[in-house]
Amino acid sequence: MIPQPHLSTPIAVAIFDIDGVVRDVAGSYRRAIADTVEYFTQNQYRPTPEDIDILKAEGCWNNDWEASRELIQRFFQSQGQPVEWSVDFQSIIDFFQSKYRGQNFSGYIQNEPLLVSGPYLDDLTQGGVHWGFFSGATRGSAGYVLEQRLGLEQPILVAMEDAPGKPDPTGLFQTLEKLSARHNLDWNLSVGLGIPIVYVGDTVADMQTILEAQQIYPQQQWRAIGVIPPHVQNRQQYAQNLIDRGALKVLDSIRDLTAEFIVRELGVKHSG
Repeated sequence: MIPQPHLSTPIAVAIFDIDGVVRDVAGSYRRAIADTVEYFTQNQYRPTPEDIDILKAEGCWNNDWEASRELIQRFFQSQGQPVEWSVDFQSIIDFFQSKYRGQNFSGYIQNEPLLVSGPYLDDLTQGGVHWGFFSGATRGSAGYVLEQRLGLEQPILVAMEDAPGKPDPTGLFQTLEKLSARHNLDWNLSVGLGIPIVYVGDTVADMQTILEAQQIYPQQQWRAIGVIPPHVQNRQQYAQNLIDRGALKVLDSIRDLTAEFIVRELGVKHSG
C-alpha cells in the first residue's frame, strides 16, 4: 500500500514514532536491553521494566544501545567502580543486535505484537491526514516492521541512520520534506502551513522533539501526542510524565488517533 496524494489540502500531518507506538517492544527491545545489561554486568544486575522506564523518563536515552551502556555504567558506579569503563561500545551493540535482530530477523524482533494495522492508516488517509514515520530504530528494523509486517510499500520513513537522535527535531523536518514531495505539496516550514503537525510518541524524548521543533519554527502548529506503551503498569503516572514534558494529549493506543479525534480535539475543520 502506497499512500496516494490528496487533491485537497490535508487537515493535518501525523508523524509516528515506531517503538512502543506501532509495535510493542516490551518483549524485544526492552528484553534486549535487560539481556545486554545482565551479560555485561556478569549476571549481577538485570534491569526491571520499571528501571528502564525510569531511565527513559530522563529524556536523553532514546537510543537503546546507549541506554544499555548507561545502565551498565551506573551499576558499576553503584558498586564503587571507576567512572571510566573499558568495555567497547561496539561490543554492546553487537550483543544487543544478536538478541534483538538475530540472523535474518530471527531474534526477538520477529515476535513483536503490532499495535496498528494497514486499514487504520488507510482510514487516516481517507480522513485527510498525511502520515509518515520518524523513529530512532535502525532503518533495517523499522523497514522490517513497516514493509514486511504491515505490508506498506515505500513508506515515508526517517530512521536512525538518517538524522540525529531525538529530541533533535531534524528527522521530524526531514519527514515533512518527504511527505511534501510524496503529495506534491509546496511546503516551506518557514511559513505557517496552516494545519497541525502531530508527532505521536511514547517517550519523553518524543515529546521534547516537538518542543525543540517549536523553538525553531514557532509559526507552525506543532502538537505532541503521547501514547502509553502496553508494558507500562502505572499508566496514570506515565501519562502525567508525558504531559509534564509537552504532550497535549495522551492516548491508550495509537488507534485512538483518528481523523475525527484530530478534528474534535485540535479544532481542525475539514477542507473543501
